[in-house]
Amino acid sequence: MYNGIINIYKEAGFTSHDVVAKMRGILKQKKIGHTGTLDPEAVGVLPVCLGSGTKLCDVLTDHSKEYEAVLLLGVSTDTQDTTGAVLQEREVNCTEKEVQSAVMSFVGEYDQIPPMYSALKVDGKKLYELAREGKEVERAARRVVIENIFVEKIELPRVVMRVECSKGTYIRTLCHDIGEKLGCGGAMESLKRTRVGQFEAADAITLTQLEKLRDEGCVQEKVMAVDAFFAELPAVHIKEEFTVLIQNGNAFGKQHATEPQHCKAGNKIRVYDSTGKFYGIYEFDEQRRRMKPWKMFLN
Repeated sequence: MYNGIINIYKEAGFTSHDVVAKMRGILKQKKIGHTGTLDPEAVGVLPVCLGSGTKLCDVLTDHSKEYEAVLLLGVSTDTQDTTGAVLQEREVNCTEKEVQSAVMSFVGEYDQIPPMYSALKVDGKKLYELAREGKEVERAARRVVIENIFVEKIELPRVVMRVECSKGTYIRTLCHDIGEKLGCGGAMESLKRTRVGQFEAADAITLTQLEKLRDEGCVQEKVMAVDAFFAELPAVHIKEEFTVLIQNGNAFGKQHATEPQHCKAGNKIRVYDSTGKFYGIYEFDEQRRRMKPWKMFLN
């Protein structure tokens, strides 16, 4: 069984769940999970967690993301992208300077109302299911952070932009909101996710490439080990006679470690036994003055 993270390039036409289902068939293992959905027509980075790495799904979901998007001004749709039904068409009379100003006004924190065509749940039912039934329900705005927007090209009615943002940001909705601010409406025409945390599009592989690697016996070369994901954290090895502590997921003190200087307040550490086997990430417990498990990755 493979354990870790693999950087998949999701192609158009597949849902994120489709990618996971296909990978289960390709790799012949069930324990696989993705780290945040991409719309079926969107492409780009989809980190997929394997084996013990599935415990990282929630961690990766929290990471910042980067997208390349094309905004089409002058049209509003029910899905906020150009795959949906057109609700209204308006003339685009704004200047490039006005477009640039409107786009950049969204940098920073803003309260974004999630689209009806999304997987968020209201009273146990997904919003897109309600939308397909012709129902629209009130959605609470959510605070998101647009870290930066780079306007790559303006050829009205299209605007090509690169967006760095927090988790939970809908680029479709950002496009819609920019269009509304300009008074002409807008919808997302295309979307490519270029980065999730440290995973970038340039290093991602397609499902076809994954199959080829499987046939060549080289899949492991593309799997990032779980401990490598936390490479910036200091490594601590537990003395052989105290291995039972981490085998049982117990807390330990600096006297049990060969690198006691890292067992201190404010620190998270990678924990290994004396043979170099990785067990998990520990953090400092202020009350007990010991290192306690934050997330364990035992197979």
